[in-house]
Amino acid sequence: MAENGEEKLLAVARHIAKTLGHNDNMADDILQIFSNFDGRFSREKMADEDRRNSAALELTLKSLERQISQYVAADQPIWSDSADSAAFLDAIDDLITTIRDWTPMAGDKSVGACLLRAEDLMQQTMFRLEDEFRTLVERGGESLELSRAFRSESTGNLSFDSGAEDDEDEEGVIGDGEEHQIPTAQPITDYDIIIDALPSGTINDLHEIAKRMVAAGFGKECSHVYSSCRREFLEESLSRLGLQKLSSEEVQKMPWQDLEDEIERWIKAANVALRILFPSERRLVDRVFYGLSSAADLSFMEVCRGSTIQILNFADAVAIGSRSPERLFKVLDVFETMRDIMPEFDSVFSNQYCLFLRNEAITIWKRLGEAIRGIFMELENLISRDPAKTPVPGGGLHPITRYVMNYLRAACRSRQTLEQVFEDNAGVPHPSKGDDRASSSSMSVQMAWIMELLESNLEAKSKVYRDSALCYVFMMNNGRYIVQKVKDSELGSLLGDDWIRKHSAKVKQYHVNYQRSSWNKVLGVLKLESGSLAPNAAVKSMKEKLKLFNIYFDEICKNQTNWVIFDEQLRDELRISLAKILLPAYQSFVGRFQNVPEIGRHDKYIKYDSDDIEARINDLFQGSRGSGGGRK
Repeated sequence: MAENGEEKLLAVARHIAKTLGHNDNMADDILQIFSNFDGRFSREKMADEDRRNSAALELTLKSLERQISQYVAADQPIWSDSADSAAFLDAIDDLITTIRDWTPMAGDKSVGACLLRAEDLMQQTMFRLEDEFRTLVERGGESLELSRAFRSESTGNLSFDSGAEDDEDEEGVIGDGEEHQIPTAQPITDYDIIIDALPSGTINDLHEIAKRMVAAGFGKECSHVYSSCRREFLEESLSRLGLQKLSSEEVQKMPWQDLEDEIERWIKAANVALRILFPSERRLVDRVFYGLSSAADLSFMEVCRGSTIQILNFADAVAIGSRSPERLFKVLDVFETMRDIMPEFDSVFSNQYCLFLRNEAITIWKRLGEAIRGIFMELENLISRDPAKTPVPGGGLHPITRYVMNYLRAACRSRQTLEQVFEDNAGVPHPSKGDDRASSSSMSVQMAWIMELLESNLEAKSKVYRDSALCYVFMMNNGRYIVQKVKDSELGSLLGDDWIRKHSAKVKQYHVNYQRSSWNKVLGVLKLESGSLAPNAAVKSMKEKLKLFNIYFDEICKNQTNWVIFDEQLRDELRISLAKILLPAYQSFVGRFQNVPEIGRHDKYIKYDSDDIEARINDLFQGSRGSGGGRK
């Protein structure tokens, strides 16, 4: 015991001298000073100690070389026999301990030479450990019962596809005749699942190997071999879920129908990856590298980086793509998917190595919001630029009205998402016409602004009609359609009751303006002058007025029969209001006319009776094919 203590003392003294001395001569001088105080530090004693140490290290190293070399050179996997694997690990532990304990005495040439041999042996050992580690990961996946690969406490066992067991044509066999099955997830709807991708025994073996590799300074190599194996699993799983590896250019050049289908597949793959695959990989890597947090974090990042970037790149390609309005709803789907899986990004990618992936996800999510706002700007431009050249036949519904209103109704089904998108941009208000919207949500302001643009565009289009009455019919039709679409959808709560009342009043005013511009001259001829006229003049005037009435009435009915009132209720209201103002005036005039004896036979002057007038009114606004009167 005393001899062992003296050896340690000498070793410490040598280490101090080596540390304080900048070169070998200085170290020797320091040891000389030590020897002046204690004879045990004399050159002779130190030389004897060196020889003994060198001999001891040589014996230890030869023993380790014999033990380790037989395993390093073995043709069969070492972990196929538990006794061999245990003995191999014990020898590695001894080698690590030997290098660590003898490193302070590396200044001795003979000890330094032995340590170089030990380091070389360690490197050979680590190469073999890498191979064993890789084999365990790969064969562990093959040996796992595929029917148990998806496991959840709430759902029980679910199916899992190896890719080679049921379909020989599927990818899953790698190498010349050697099966290399990669267990991969099938599309599912329940995300409360954890994949046990490797058997528990294999995980324990991997953990023991990882501990040795990290202790020997080969942690990065261990992480690399682990991640290269697990990456393959994730990539194959995403492939089986239908997600293709596409560049940004390929996504943007893809026909819209194909891109819609690709987005659907992306949504499923992104959900499975973030909610099942990545958490399962996190759980697995934490078990393999238990107690080795840095190696675990690095390995997890390397495993998931490629698949995560593939998922994010597709979303980014969608975000920077066309701002065409018809793309809104699929872009909303991608935005909502990214929003919904952001908590998973936060929880799964929380370590320092994965931070850049989480930050990239946030950036792309915000970029999708910008894309949605850009699509609405493009909708605004589409409305503003829609030309006012060709009038809609019969003053019916303009296609832009139907398109915009149905578009906004459909968009409002994603009201919660759109409010979130527009709130993020609340600092950039749209211009308004002085109405107070300070208390409105950003989405309400956006919808009201689009309605203003649509109304202004329709007013410009109404000026194309030469007949002012038809201009009002056009505005009445489109205004009524807009109000009804607002009232029976989420737009109503966004724009508010005041907006609905205001625009309903506008429609009524268009109604009044139509009657005035179209029927006032008809009603005017039915007015009788006061009794100041002589009887013959009065008779002549009445005959002339009746003749004018017939001409005006025929002309209006002929023109307006083909005009359009798309809404049946509005059409009935309009006919009833016309009958109420026209029939009494006509009946009164005809009654007076029939009571004038000087006229003689009345039937050659009175072309219509009251029933005829009412029938002609009821024939108004029938429209014709292609007149835009249909309502959808």
